[in-house]
Amino acid sequence: MVETGAGANAAKETLRLDRLLVYLRFARTRSAARAMIEGRSLRRNRKHVTRASENIAIGDVLTLVVGGEVRIVEIQALPTRRTSAAQAKAYYIEYTRGA
Repeated sequence: MVETGAGANAAKETLRLDRLLVYLRFARTRSAARAMIEGRSLRRNRKHVTRASENIAIGDVLTLVVGGEVRIVEIQALPTRRTSAAQAKAYYIEYTRGA
């Protein structure tokens, strides 16, 4: 079944990857986010991301290297602006890697 109306628009809500990384505090600036992407230290749904302008949606899983540490996060909601570190964690679920 195909959803129409306002529900369909909400399901297709996206945000540019470089902005998302800044809003969720994985990068300090969009330039730093682009450098992370160009350095191939980021994957979206297991595939390397090649463009900072790629759109991210709710449910996408990001695997990224931050400070030498591999982090796996699933996007639960899309922020509208950069928030505090504590509030940013409400927008994603972080998975720990098994030993």
